Amino acid sequence: MRAWRSGKRASATLPDAHLLEANRNLRELLEDTSVPAAVRQALEPEFREVERLAEKLRREEIHLAVFGRVGTGKSSLCNALLGREVFSAGTLHGETRDAQAGAWEAFDAGHVVLFDTPGIDELDGEARERLAREVAGRSDVLLMVVEGDLTEIEHRALSEIAARHKPVLLVLNKADRYTSEEQASLLGRLEDRAAPLIGAGRVLSASADPRPETVVRVLPDGSEQESQRNRPADVHDLRERLWALLEAEGKTLAALNAALFASELDSQVARRVVEARRALAEQLIRRYCIGKGLAVAANPVPVADLLAAAGIDVAMVIHLGQLYGHSLSRREASRLLLTITAQLLALMGAYWGVNLVSSALKGVSVGMTTVVTGVAQGALAWYATLVTGKVAESWFARGKSWGPEGPRATVRGILDDLDRDSILRDARREILGLLDRSPNDREERSGSE
Repeated sequence: MRAWRSGKRASATLPDAHLLEANRNLRELLEDTSVPAAVRQALEPEFREVERLAEKLRREEIHLAVFGRVGTGKSSLCNALLGREVFSAGTLHGETRDAQAGAWEAFDAGHVVLFDTPGIDELDGEARERLAREVAGRSDVLLMVVEGDLTEIEHRALSEIAARHKPVLLVLNKADRYTSEEQASLLGRLEDRAAPLIGAGRVLSASADPRPETVVRVLPDGSEQESQRNRPADVHDLRERLWALLEAEGKTLAALNAALFASELDSQVARRVVEARRALAEQLIRRYCIGKGLAVAANPVPVADLLAAAGIDVAMVIHLGQLYGHSLSRREASRLLLTITAQLLALMGAYWGVNLVSSALKGVSVGMTTVVTGVAQGALAWYATLVTGKVAESWFARGKSWGPEGPRATVRGILDDLDRDSILRDARREILGLLDRSPNDREERSGSE
C-alpha cells in the first residue's frame, strides 16, 4: 500500500494560500457589521453554515459525502473505507436519518471526514434536493453508490448532485454478485449514462460487504462438508482513486467549496438587504403618504397646505436616504425633489393643474363640500408623495444615480407601473376613515350638518 502523509502539512503551497484566502472571506462575511440585524436573523442557518465552514478550514478538513438508495450499502462502504465500524449498516430499511460523520484516520491524520446520508428513495423530491444542497454544499467530494443500473430516482439524484459542480464518483457496490462479464457490461452501461453528468472515467466498482464464499472440505471418510467463510471488503481501487484525488486536489477543493458557499451567501445577503430595504422603504413612504394626505385634506387654508406638503416630501427624501446609507442635507433633498417635480410636471402637467384648482376651490367651499374637496386633494397629495418616494428610492438604490437613461425614464417607468385610479380610490377611503376617527373633524361635520 502506498504511504500517505500522516499529519505534517507542507507550508507555503498554493492550496495553503487558497485556504487562507477562503478563510479570510468567510471571516469577513461573518464579521460584516453592515448586514442589517433582520437580514442576519433571516439567514441564521446560512451564517451557522459559514461558521462551520470556517471551522472546517481552520482544521484543514476535507469532507466526502456519500449518497444512494437504501440497501445499496452506503454505510458498509463508508465503514470499509474507514477500516472500522462507524456507521450503522442496516439493510432492511434505512437506518440513516440524518447525515452522520466519521474521520478517515488512515489518510492525512484524520483530516478527511466521510458523511453518510439518508437513503434518497426515502425522501421526496423536495427533501432530496434539500439534502443534496445542504450536505453536498458543505462537502468537497461526492460519492454516489448504486448496486446495479441507474434507476430513475438515482439518475435524478445524480443530476442534482452533479449540479453542485464538485468531483463526483459513481460506485457500483456489491460487484461480487456479478460475473466478470456481467460486471464489465454493467460498468460500461453506467459509464455511458453517468459521463454526461459527472465526466468520463468516474465509475468504479467495489464490494464493501461481500457475500460469504462456500468452502467445501473433504472429511476423512470421503464425505464433503460445506461451510461459509467471510471475505474481506474489496474497496482497494476506490480507496486508491480517492486518496490520489484528495492528495492532489483536496485542499484546493476545500478552499473552492468554501469560497463558492461564501459567494452564494454573499449574494443571498445582498438580495435580502435589498428586499429588507425595499420593504422598509414601502412602509416609510406609506407613512408619509398618510401624513401628507391628512395634512392636505384637513388644512382649510389654500396653498399653505401645499407648502406644508412640500416640507413632508423633503423629510421623506432625507429618511429614504438614511435607509439606503446616504446622508442628505435639506438643501440636497430639495434639489432632488426639484428634479423629480420637473419630470412630473413634464409628464403630468394636467394632473398638477387639477391639484392647484382643487386647492383653490377648497378655500371657497363650505360644509360637506369642504370635506369632500379636501379629501379629494388629500388623495392627490397621497399619490404625488407615493410617486415621489418611489422615484427617490430608485435613485438611492442605484447609488444616487439615475442610470444611463436619466430621471425622466425612471419617473415614466414608475408612473407606468402604478394604477393611479385604484391608488386614488384607496387613498380617499383611507383618509375619510382617518378623518372619521378624528373628534375635531366629527364636531365640525356635525355643526355643518
